Amino acid sequence: MCVGNACRSPMAEAIARYDAADVIEAASAGLSPMGSIAEQTKQTLLLNGYSADGLTSDVLTREAADAADIIINMTGRQRDESYWEQDKVEDWIVQDPYGASPETYQRVFEGIKRRVNQLALGLREKREHRTRAQ
Repeated sequence: MCVGNACRSPMAEAIARYDAADVIEAASAGLSPMGSIAEQTKQTLLLNGYSADGLTSDVLTREAADAADIIINMTGRQRDESYWEQDKVEDWIVQDPYGASPETYQRVFEGIKRRVNQLALGLREKREHRTRAQ
């Protein structure tokens, strides 16, 4: 989740779809979606070997928040306790690259990719631990 759902969370969704589909069913949303994915977001994804196909700029609904196992908050804002369960939310401090240089988008992409892969690794380890415990 980010604010405009045009840069950060769509990047995370695309990365998770390709790098972590075995443990993450990714969907991105924003608090005030712009209605489209920023062109530089699409270009950054393509330059790094990820598809922007199917990415949309959507609002975070209560139903989506309730259905999620985890919500990654990249808004830079305080969590709104009345909107979702606090224990579902993980805050990632990620610069909003909207309108910035391609180099900034690339740096943001690399940081998000690192975090998505760390999250996926942790989820895989939990799954493996549960499997061994059965």
